[in-house]
Amino acid sequence: MLPTLEQRRIVDSAANFVETEIAPFAAQWEKSGNGVPESVLTQIGELGYYAMLVPQTFGGSGLDMATYARVTEQFAAADCGLTNMINVTNSPVAAAIRDHGSDSQIERFLSPLTDGRARACFMLTESAAGSDAAAITLRAKRGDGEYRLNGSKQFVTAGDSASFALVVAVTDPQAGKRGLSTFLVPRSDYRVTRLENKLGHRNCDTAQVLFEDVDIDADLRLGAEGDGYRIALAYLNGGRVGVAAQAVGVARAALEAATAYATQRETFGKPIIEHQAVGFRLAEMATRLSAARQLTLHAAALIDAGEDAIAEASMAKSFATSMAEEVTSHAVQTYGGYGYLSDYPVERYYRDARVLSIYEGTNDIQNLVIARCLAGGWSPRG
Repeated sequence: MLPTLEQRRIVDSAANFVETEIAPFAAQWEKSGNGVPESVLTQIGELGYYAMLVPQTFGGSGLDMATYARVTEQFAAADCGLTNMINVTNSPVAAAIRDHGSDSQIERFLSPLTDGRARACFMLTESAAGSDAAAITLRAKRGDGEYRLNGSKQFVTAGDSASFALVVAVTDPQAGKRGLSTFLVPRSDYRVTRLENKLGHRNCDTAQVLFEDVDIDADLRLGAEGDGYRIALAYLNGGRVGVAAQAVGVARAALEAATAYATQRETFGKPIIEHQAVGFRLAEMATRLSAARQLTLHAAALIDAGEDAIAEASMAKSFATSMAEEVTSHAVQTYGGYGYLSDYPVERYYRDARVLSIYEGTNDIQNLVIARCLAGGWSPRG
């Protein structure tokens, strides 16, 4: 699935930015414990990467899903955690405001995303409600022109550093999933109670947050009351394509590093890539990476065409993230003992890849979705 000249231009521009401003410093940022500098985060926004799926009429980049996936790959090859924050800001947050926001919400929340003044996070998961979104307990109780929020959210990407949050909460406890609504909540209105110490993605904060008698204006509700579940689900396919593209990016970086090392490192008088055990391992890594990229771009193309891509997005997410875990592990193996050291990049790629099969719906959930599609008569299409 070859890119058009315009897509290539956009992707090349992203690659050039990543190669000069992110890739050389990502490991250093992680070791410092300070994360990505604010100046770099602002620059990413000023270049339009927080509003890639927002039409140009709203000030966004107006990219299609396939180009968005290709750009995501470029960023993830440099820093996967940072890329997840970028993706969450784009979809579901910016995309949801694009589709459901009032004029005032677009002005207050979407416009700052298009020019780098703001970043966003998405609050869906709770300690007892992850893949089962209908089990959410965060309550938004309607009052006189406002809602009062009480409850907590878990594993919020950029929950501390974001400017505002798209929050899914219960407005009607008796209505099940039809009793959920979405809200746009400024960062000043919730409290971070814990920052997670994670295996990977260390250049992006992950927070536990608390809402304790938080009163917000009723005009901060996004969409109609009771539309929260539908709004949250509407962006799952795009989110899964984004995670699949992250997986392709981090796996590509690992493959490139392992191939370069195998070409230079010699044993028994020749580069280790000439030993069949190593050469065949790299060949299998490259093959699985290429297959994952095509699955990802196929799902993206279906979304761009307005097709139902539920099965394809789940396949791309499941296959690509499993591939990334395997490829990054094999990259560490190719380096031998050096691959286990933080002096070399493959150790970080391996840690960053591990969570990809967990968030945006675990791979077990993806297989459940695919099985249901098969039971409903789905079949592969070209």
